This record gives sequence, C-alpha cells and structure tokens, in this order.
Amino acid sequence: MAGTVVRIGNASGFYGDREAAVHEMLTGGELDYLTGDYLAELTMLILAMDRLKDPGRGYARSFLRQMEQGLGLALDAGVKVVVNAGGLNPAGLATAVRDLAERLGLTVSVAHVEGDDLLPRAAELGLTGPGGAAPLAANAYLGAWGIVAALESGADVVVTGRVTDASLVVGPAAHHFGWSRTDWNALAGAVAAGHVIECGTQATGGNFAGFTSLPAGTDLIRPGFPIAEIHADGSSVITKHPGTGGAVTVDTVTAQLLYEIGGPRYAGPDVTTRFDTVTLTQEGPDRVRLSGTVGEPPPPTVKVGVNSMGGHRNEVTFVLTGLDIEAKADLVCSQMTAAGYGPTSDPDAPVQVRWTLARTDRPDSSTEQEASALLTCVVRSSDAAAVGRQFSNAAIELALASYPGFHVTAPPSAGSPYGVFTAAHLAATDVAHVAVLADGTRLDIDPPDPADTWVLEEVAEPELPAAHAAVAAAPQVRRALGTVAMARSGDKGGSANIGVWVSTDEAFSWLVHSLTVSRLRDLLPEVAGLDVERHVLRNLRAVNFVIEGILGQGVSSNARFDPQAKALGEWLRSRTLDIPTVLLSTAH
Repeated sequence: MAGTVVRIGNASGFYGDREAAVHEMLTGGELDYLTGDYLAELTMLILAMDRLKDPGRGYARSFLRQMEQGLGLALDAGVKVVVNAGGLNPAGLATAVRDLAERLGLTVSVAHVEGDDLLPRAAELGLTGPGGAAPLAANAYLGAWGIVAALESGADVVVTGRVTDASLVVGPAAHHFGWSRTDWNALAGAVAAGHVIECGTQATGGNFAGFTSLPAGTDLIRPGFPIAEIHADGSSVITKHPGTGGAVTVDTVTAQLLYEIGGPRYAGPDVTTRFDTVTLTQEGPDRVRLSGTVGEPPPPTVKVGVNSMGGHRNEVTFVLTGLDIEAKADLVCSQMTAAGYGPTSDPDAPVQVRWTLARTDRPDSSTEQEASALLTCVVRSSDAAAVGRQFSNAAIELALASYPGFHVTAPPSAGSPYGVFTAAHLAATDVAHVAVLADGTRLDIDPPDPADTWVLEEVAEPELPAAHAAVAAAPQVRRALGTVAMARSGDKGGSANIGVWVSTDEAFSWLVHSLTVSRLRDLLPEVAGLDVERHVLRNLRAVNFVIEGILGQGVSSNARFDPQAKALGEWLRSRTLDIPTVLLSTAH
C-alpha cells in the first residue's frame, strides 16, 4: 500500500543549473523521487540547433555529467529519477544513460517517454513559424501518464522529452498513490506543487523580491533545492533538506506560484488547476503547506511549442559620456539613419531597426562609467548581409567622425541568427504519447476521454474586498510600490506576466483597487499600447497581469533590454505612487 506521503525533490530548474545539485539532493536527506526540469522555450531552440549539427544529440548533456556520481547514489538510496532532459531526443539520452551505467558497473532500468516531437508531421499538421517558415522544432506538451506507465514498469530512471514542467511531479505522485485520471483535485494539487518546485531554488529564496526580509540568518549564498512532500489528497508541504541555504516561506512559494502564469485556470494536458483556490500556510521553519486546490477537467487540446528561424540580428551600443547626452545621441542616430539604419515602425520593412537610450549617466560623476549613457541600436532582417558586417561597418566607420568620446561596448560582429517561438494547439487525439519501457515495449497512452474534457472559460473576477476603513482614511505618501508589495515576472513566448502580491488583507484591499490596468500603463509606459489582462487571485492576495506582445517574437529574438521579462516586476516595484501610511508599518 502506498505510504501517506511521497517526497519529490527537484535538482534542476533550467539547462545550465547547478550541476552539483543532484549530488546535494541525493546526499542531503531522504527522498523518494528526484526530478529535474531542463527545458524552456529557448532551450528547445538550442537543442534544435544541436540536433542540426549532430542528429544523435538534442538532449541535455549536463544530465549525463550529473549521473556520473548521482546514478549510483540514487540506486543505493532507492530514489527514482524523473527528468525531461531528453529534450528532442529522449531515446538517445535513455541509451546514453544505459551506456553510462554499464561503464560504471551498475544495473539500471531506464524507460523513456516520446511522441511529443511533431517535426516530422509539421507540414501535415500545419505547424509553421511566422510567414510560413518551416520549424526547427515542434513539440507537444505531454502530460504525466507516460511517466506513470514507465514507473509502473519498474523503471529506475525515466527520461522524457517535452512534457509540462509540473508533469515531472504529477507522474510520481499519481503512480505512488494510484490516482485515477479523473482525480481532478489530487492531480491539481500535484500540479500546484510541481509548479512551485519546477524552477529549483526560485522556491527557496532565489530571485526573490523580498530577499532582504527573509528570516534572520538565511544563507542566500547557495540556496537549497526544494522538495514537495505530497499527500494522498494532493495537498503538499514545500520544504528543503535540513541545513541547506535559502528559506521556504509563504512569500517565496507565492512568488513561484505566480511565475509565468495567466488567469486563475491553469490548463494542462491532465487537469486544469484552479490557482485561485490554493491556500498557503506556514507550518514551521522552511515548511509551507499548499491545500484546497481545486481541479477541473483538462481541455481537449494540447499546447504545441514551435521554434523556427526568425532571421538574423545584430546590435551595437554606443557609449555617450559627460555633457550633451541627448545631442550626442541625436548625432549618431542621424548618421546611422543616413547609412540606412534609422528607426523603423513598419513591421514589413526589410530591416527592422530599434534604438534605445538608457540614461545611466549621473551629473558631476566621480567615475567615467557613472558619467556615461548607453545608446543601443538593434537590427533584424531576413537578409544576413544587411545586418552583418554591412551594419557593423556603418557603425565603426563613424569612430573618428561622430560625437566626442566615441566608443562602443563591444567590437563589431557579423551578426547571428535568432529564433522565434510560437504556440499552437492541436486536438489531444492528434498527438502520440508513448512510454517506451526498458525492454523496448511500447505502451500507447490514451488521450483524455472526450467526456472528461471541456472548453475553457474565463473565471469571473471575484468580488473585490471593500476598501479597509483605516487604510482609506490614512494619509498617503509618495513611495515605491515595492515598499509594500512583492512581484515576480517572466516570459511566455512574446508575452510576459507580472504577479504582484501583499502580505495582509488590509494591504490587499488597497492593492486590488489601486493597481489597475490603467495604473499599470501609467507606471510602465512601455506597456501603453499593448493588450493587458488583469486577474485577481484573492487567496494569494495577488493580482496577475498578462502583457501581450511586450517581448516581440520571444526571448531568442532579443526584442528588448530584458528579453525574458525577468526584471519587469522589479521595475514595477521601483515605480512610485501614493501609498497609505498605515500600510508602511505592516509592509514586508
């Protein structure tokens, strides 16, 4: 009979995360499963480029390095390993793990999950990039039941391709407790836990807006990786190994719950999770309980991530020092415009040119760097020559003929190709989902029963709390939003989200009425012409904004200064507005 709790740890939040984390997690305390998330939209493009160079690649090679020490430790401890490091070639990584085990003298059962790779069927399925470009990669986001089948076969290591990040946690939990495919609430609870731990140390204080207010003595030099202790009803406790760095608090968990989400309904291939139902409770030091999560049937479609080549890009950053910064910027911009690189607003122009001036300079500065501003010109085109040496030469030829103090931050380059991520949706019945067991047996995983799916609807905005009397009556002072509120932001294709939350009901009654879409546009002028949705998550005392198109064609196109919107929330927190003084004494 399954135990009352299953301990699922995470040792990777992205391809390139701390390689020692697998060893740390396997030696730092008790676990039943160890997961690792290696995939992101940009990672799939990187792996696609790897696969172009060598068809035998396409997986996260760092996982093999981690298994050099980790595989024996996991087998000795009876810890099952479930990772999506297979990327575009899960079968290749499964074989590589078996080869590694043989070299190490270990006996291991390795299964893998495939079917997500739709590139061979891209034309048939109508999967293309912008302008009909042929994709480099096209992968469906599979669910957890292939992982469940692999674990039921006795696999010690399960390697997947593109599954949803939370599936790495849902699969082991569903296998351990014997959940059915319609145990919506339990599955949703596991999704919530999986979403919290999928990005590794972001759940234990990493990248946390309130890092200066974590419990006294918190060591942020090397935060520990998170663990989800999941119970049979899907509730969980987020924690970490004893003695590791970082901290697990209601706020660090809230930050990760709000990371890269949209509305209250979080649709996945196995269940739709209602993030507006999650309740967080601090049970003790480094222990936060997630409970009350409601699950609903999944949609009849699955998301497909399509990566294709968008063209070529290049950039140059001019350093403007001292006096007359605006005049210097105008001069060099005019000179580059005369060479054919003036700002463009026409989306169909053969060369897209974007100029940005960052006024990082300070008057009467004691260092040259602090006296300097940065003027950046970014160019993109399908014509590699137009944005290659031709562009670089136009900039560098001005070295002795432009503004006083002319220099640039980096030598000229030939430019580089960039990718574009687009999302599509296909009927779940159009996508294969196959568990390939250690002996080569192939098990087809059925899509959800059509009777157990539904077309998603928007959740009606909850009734907003009335303004708190003491807050409404208090005098106001001009302060940064971050004085009273936390935030976490991230990217989804060309869009971004910013989750903003506070710690008290009184502060929430102010936040929800004050931080409207209109106010967001005022605080972040870059958002002014874009579509914005606001979602209220009352249980988390949070509002979540989804900003469409702020990242252009996605992270790999580097359309803006912060291409993944990781610091968008911190920019918002730095902006000032009128805040009731009574809230300042109860702020984080």
